[in-house]
Amino acid sequence: MQSVGGLWQEVTTVWQTAVFGVGVGPLLLAIGTFLVFLLLRRVFTRIVLAFLAGITRRTETGFDDELIGALEQPLRFVFVVIGLYAATQVVDFPEDVDLFLTRLVRSCIAFTIFWTLYRCVRPLSFLIDKAFGVFGHTGLGESLKDFFTKLARFIIACVGVVAILEEWQFNVGAVLGGLGLVGMAVAFGAQNLIANLFAGVTIFMDRIFEKGDWIRGAGVEGTVEEIGFRTTKIRRFDKALTTIPNNKLAGDAVVNFSRMTNRRIYWKIGVEYRTTEDQLRRIVNDIRAHVHDGEDFETDPARATTLIHVDSFNDSSIDIMLYCFTRTTNWGEWMRVKEDLAFRIKQIVEGAGSGFAFPSTSIYLESLPFGTPEVFPASATEGTAAD
Repeated sequence: MQSVGGLWQEVTTVWQTAVFGVGVGPLLLAIGTFLVFLLLRRVFTRIVLAFLAGITRRTETGFDDELIGALEQPLRFVFVVIGLYAATQVVDFPEDVDLFLTRLVRSCIAFTIFWTLYRCVRPLSFLIDKAFGVFGHTGLGESLKDFFTKLARFIIACVGVVAILEEWQFNVGAVLGGLGLVGMAVAFGAQNLIANLFAGVTIFMDRIFEKGDWIRGAGVEGTVEEIGFRTTKIRRFDKALTTIPNNKLAGDAVVNFSRMTNRRIYWKIGVEYRTTEDQLRRIVNDIRAHVHDGEDFETDPARATTLIHVDSFNDSSIDIMLYCFTRTTNWGEWMRVKEDLAFRIKQIVEGAGSGFAFPSTSIYLESLPFGTPEVFPASATEGTAAD
């Protein structure tokens, strides 16, 4: 009986001090408390967040939808933090364990706060427009807002890491001081990186181009897909992706085709030299009337220059210069306008009784240099063949 009683005593001791001096009963109570809050998280997600999402979908703005979407994951994690804190309160842990769990809970709280701020930066990016609007800069482009969004997220992430490290008694100041000494050596090897970073800031602040613009620079032409701190990604028209350091783009002449006010048509139309003066005047006047009366062309002298004149006497043609601008800047629409104009010019030239010239050479022969050539004696040959 004594052996049985001793065994039961050992079981009781293990039950009371199973893990870190904490009994199994209190430990199960702590785990149960934590699981209750996990269950509440599922209820909160399915009921409360679904209710809030339904309300925001009925509003006209998309800001509240983005904000609820950004807050969903942090709010779900809040129940994990509360459950962890509640579990530590229902059990008396040893001092060392209690200190560890306290720091863990504080770290989770700091992580939740900065994670929430990190995710809310993008939905709140419209405030950047309002902030710059105070200084008269309205309607900032998406690229500039993306730049400030990335910068704000980077700062929040750095501050959050420092806050968590401080909870674990890391001397962040000493670490940063040591990194400062190393940074002097690294800076010599990172000159290109620093130059690209400053060039990226220049591109953003000067708004040289934005995401989606059609540009040509640094020997590459295409559509801007992404503007980063160090590089810019341009999708060429053959669908190849080109990554260019910002330093090259900022130091090169960049042509931004997306900011054209109009698109130009510049042709030299060559007609035949047999075209009379009346025919030339009719052709020029009819082309001029088509351009000025058409809705596809910008003919306001204050906005665009329109020139339609007989320009020169070429080697094989009389050239008419056509210089005008379309209202549209869309490539496909511009091609349609050019096609219609080409068909109309062909009708005008042919309707005037003229024709389009092509390169040709005329030779005028006054006399042969070696006299008159001998006549081939065909009759003598034919007579011999007859015999």
